[in-house]
Amino acid sequence: MKVCVVGANGQIGKQVVKLLQESNEHTPLAMVRKQEQVAYFENLGVETVVASIADSVDKISDAISGCDAIVFTAGSGGHTGPDQTLLIDLDGAVKTIEAAEKTNVKRFVMVSALGSNNREKWNEAIRPYYVAKHYADRILVKSDLTYTIVRPGGLLNEEGTGKVSLGENITRNTIPREDVAKVIVASLTEEHTYNQSFDLVSGDVLVEDALKQL
Repeated sequence: MKVCVVGANGQIGKQVVKLLQESNEHTPLAMVRKQEQVAYFENLGVETVVASIADSVDKISDAISGCDAIVFTAGSGGHTGPDQTLLIDLDGAVKTIEAAEKTNVKRFVMVSALGSNNREKWNEAIRPYYVAKHYADRILVKSDLTYTIVRPGGLLNEEGTGKVSLGENITRNTIPREDVAKVIVASLTEEHTYNQSFDLVSGDVLVEDALKQL
C-alpha cells in the first residue's frame, strides 16, 4: 500500500514514515510544505512531494494521486492562534478529505485529539483547537472514505512501549508519539479499525491485540 503522510515533517509524521519504510506492506510518500524539508526524507530514501494543505484541493489532489491511503498528521498544535487552527486543523483536513475522494484514495487515517468527540471533555484553554478537530472528524465520518480516527492523549517523546489502552471515553492520560505511530500504521490494514474512532493512551495491551478488540 502506498501511503501519503500529510504532515510528514511533524514529530508523529516522521515516526509514521519510518515505520512505513521499515514495513513489508507499505511504501511511504512524505508530503512536506517546504523544499528545505525534502533532504531529510531523501536521505532516508523516502519519496517526497512538496505541497501544502493551504493549497487548493486540486493541488493537494495532484500531490496524493496514485496513493492507496492517506495518514493525516498535520496540525497547528494547541498554541497557535485560532486563525491557524481553523485553516490547518479544520479546512486543511477537509480539503485533504475532498482531495482523497476526488482521486479515489479510499483509506484515510486521521490523527485527532483525545475527547474531541465529546464537548464536555474539551480543554477550555484551547477550545478552538478542539472545535476544529471535532468538525473535521465529523466531516470525515460523513465522507465516502474508509476512515479511522485516532484520538491520542498527551503526547510524549519517550520511547514507546508497544502497549496501549484505546476505546471510547478513555481516562485522559499520556502516550509516546512512537506508540501513536505504531497504532496508525497497524490500523491501515486492520479491518477492525475501519470506520472506527477511538481515544488512545498508554496501557497494558499490545497494539495489534488492542486494535482487534475494537
